[in-house]
Amino acid sequence: MKLSLNSYIGDRAFYKRVLAIALPMIIQNTVTNLVNLLDNLMVGSLGTEQMSGVAIVNQFIFVFNLAVFGAISGAGIFTAQFNGRGDVEGVRQTMRMKLIICAVIGVLGVGVLSVFGDYLITTFLHEGTEGDLALTLLSGEKYLSCIIIGLIPFAFSQVYASTLRETGETVVPMVASVVSIATNFVFNGLLIFGLLGFPELGVEGAAIATAISRFTELFILFAWTHRNKVKCPFAVGVFSNFRIPTALVKQILIKGTPILLNELFWSLSVTVSNQCYSLRGLDVVAAMNISFTLQNLLSVAYFALSSSIAIIVGNLLGAGKLEEAKETDRKLLGFAVFVGCCMTVIQLTLSGVFPLLYNTTDEVRHLSSYIMTCFALTMPAAALATSTYYTIRSGGRVFITMLFDSVYAWVIVMPVVFSLAYFTSLPFKYLLPIVLVVENLKLLPGLILVNKGIWVRQIKVE
Repeated sequence: MKLSLNSYIGDRAFYKRVLAIALPMIIQNTVTNLVNLLDNLMVGSLGTEQMSGVAIVNQFIFVFNLAVFGAISGAGIFTAQFNGRGDVEGVRQTMRMKLIICAVIGVLGVGVLSVFGDYLITTFLHEGTEGDLALTLLSGEKYLSCIIIGLIPFAFSQVYASTLRETGETVVPMVASVVSIATNFVFNGLLIFGLLGFPELGVEGAAIATAISRFTELFILFAWTHRNKVKCPFAVGVFSNFRIPTALVKQILIKGTPILLNELFWSLSVTVSNQCYSLRGLDVVAAMNISFTLQNLLSVAYFALSSSIAIIVGNLLGAGKLEEAKETDRKLLGFAVFVGCCMTVIQLTLSGVFPLLYNTTDEVRHLSSYIMTCFALTMPAAALATSTYYTIRSGGRVFITMLFDSVYAWVIVMPVVFSLAYFTSLPFKYLLPIVLVVENLKLLPGLILVNKGIWVRQIKVE
């Protein structure tokens, strides 16, 4: 038993190495989520209906953002490989591929939300529930009409940021992100509340501020990349033509499509689940929004750790150190559980006081506290499940991770959510724990797959 426990615990040098990779990601994402928290509080001060309208629209923006992330991740595998070889032209070609894919996703996203946005918002609004549905719909429509302006700039900024990271430049994307976040925060205050002589635009002001921040981030990344030709030789001539070798396009699509589809369908499952929850009333929509704000802030720690697994274990696998990869991964999984337990304690401590920051009803505050408690109790399992996902993905098993993640969500979780929401009158306070248990059961096949070692292999890139 002692030997088994020790196999999940590293020494000081091990944790120092892990934190050296994870801490920059934790810092950047924490800053992002702290500003999102302040943004959420600003919009929340306008009222429950306004907050709910914005929260509903952000469900669709969430799907768009993860689609972009999935699209660039597939090509990013090859960007890193080409950079390691010193193949500048290869990096340039993968960047072109990213630009094309993200342009398509951006146009589709704007088109779908422009045409079907009003209908999508109304799917979250149900007659007979408490709250002003008309005001919620109007708030969502106003917010959506402005937020879509920033979708395409966001997609292109992610192309630049990801390519810079994959070629070894991590500071500039972080600086651009922080400046973008600060811009968003400042213009939120100016445009939501009409400070310093600016117009008081409410939810429209929040959306405009976000769009301005997206253009700011893209400008910084674009300007720095193209001005630093020595550090970024791949950017020279990147727009001269968009001819990409057919063989490379084929390889990127083979590796990248499962990742894109996984991110897209997983994010859609989250959005559809929240739509099902909305059948229980507008209070649930508002309470879930408040709860997710804190949940997202605290989950940064174990998501960064999971990303570190992909880097550390992936490097060991690539170097052919298979046994060391297995030993390191066990310690990282143990660390993930520890971090999840720490986040549980913090969220349980804050669950009673955090909702008091919002200008909403007592019913919404009490429901928010309950939701936070439920999510807090599942954090260790969620941290471990996420870490197993990245472990399997580190060995290039992208199709298996798709089965483990998005397919599980749609085949197992969604039927449970849909059936309980639409065909029973089960109160939300009982519905949510059942769904959370079902969601986290995917941990079991994940651990089995990790234990079998199907991920322990080198990836050969032709």
